[in-house]
Amino acid sequence: QVQLVESGGGLVQAGGSLRLSCAASERTFSAYAMGWFRQAPGKEREFVAGINRINTRTRYADSVEGRFTISRDSAKNTYLQMSSLEPEDTATYYCAAKSGGNIWNVPSNAAEYDDWGQGTQVTVGS
Repeated sequence: QVQLVESGGGLVQAGGSLRLSCAASERTFSAYAMGWFRQAPGKEREFVAGINRINTRTRYADSVEGRFTISRDSAKNTYLQMSSLEPEDTATYYCAAKSGGNIWNVPSNAAEYDDWGQGTQVTVGS
């Protein structure tokens, strides 16, 4: 089990940018696929972005394609660069890790992930 801690959330005006970070308790590269999810009040948790175990494939929700970028360093950190933010992006953002599995796979189903962080709040003002 890997421990995950998100940071970087905050309040930003529409059109602005934020960079979220997810610090893991152990090295995740090659061992874990990583994902970012978000949940707004009254809504279900939804997939935002993911990256495969070896950083060769990424996947995005249609709503953030072209605005958000997921990346991971070779150690313990995964990032979500968010640009052109919209009020609809307001949510609590969660980092998740999936251990093992096909190295090419980028899961988008929350049920496929094993470990979760506590979340970081992102609020986009209009």
